[in-house]
Amino acid sequence: MSKPKVIVTRRWHPEVEAVLVDRFDTQLNDDDHSMSVAELQDALRNADAVLPTVCDKVTAEVLGADNMRAKILGSNGVGFNHIDLDAAKAAGLTVTNTPEVLTDCTADLALTLLLAIARRSGEGERHLRNGEWTGWRPTHMMGSSVTGKTLGLIGMGRIARAVAARAAHGFNMKIIFHDPFPPRAEDIAGLNVTQCTSPEEVFAQADFISLHCPGGKETYHLIGSEAFKAMKPGAFLINTARGDVVDEAALVTALESGEIAGAGLDVFEQEPTVNPGLLQMENVVLLPHLGSATQETRKAMGMRVVENIEAFFAGDTPRDKLV
Repeated sequence: MSKPKVIVTRRWHPEVEAVLVDRFDTQLNDDDHSMSVAELQDALRNADAVLPTVCDKVTAEVLGADNMRAKILGSNGVGFNHIDLDAAKAAGLTVTNTPEVLTDCTADLALTLLLAIARRSGEGERHLRNGEWTGWRPTHMMGSSVTGKTLGLIGMGRIARAVAARAAHGFNMKIIFHDPFPPRAEDIAGLNVTQCTSPEEVFAQADFISLHCPGGKETYHLIGSEAFKAMKPGAFLINTARGDVVDEAALVTALESGEIAGAGLDVFEQEPTVNPGLLQMENVVLLPHLGSATQETRKAMGMRVVENIEAFFAGDTPRDKLV
């Protein structure tokens, strides 16, 4: 019996690629280039499964390819706003993602950004590397304390709850949150969090605001000029969710005017393009979408995709099925 044909759109963890090659008729993206619309359409025509990542825009145009052979998209990542799920469903495709396995890794990075922007560590390293440091002095590069401050979370899913645990137990932070679909009481037991009735209530109280909501139409530019006006003076914004949740032009304005004190960003509205205004600022920390970027997590994500497509080809329902 022939093996299902699988096309992988980018390079994955080498151990995962080895498993894919062993278990399927697998075509890898040897030079790790970003596939064009035409290449993604060809993949859908020539494979039983296409394995995209969050950097692949699987749009209605892509999914409109004629004579599609593919039956499943095994996406490598927890987010899925890069895939037009309605178009995928209409095309008869099953779509899966990789939740749970990147929770701790992404929560760690959110705290990394929070600490880095509060304590000006990126700015400080540049200062030192550029040979500008002349020695310790009492007024030099003062940042903001983190311990005991208020952390506001927009969204209260797995990653947000992991951030809350780290912030509350590690830094004695007061945790507030807003989520239109709040978690069960047992999921937040022991976190000592306070639920707010609106994002604006979070903005008005939080010293640090960390975004943990999905991307897409419902949250597009949720954080814009009105949100920045509602934030406390001196607040910091952290985004490890999706870039299009933040209106970057409004963020630049808020940072330039001092409406907020700083921002730590791991995701961007037009990835991999970054708003030029942000690149010129010292009061931002910018990372190249590293939320899940550890050896352990990227391997686990890839193996979760393997599990999903193996279940599909065995005639079972993948546990991470979206449509």
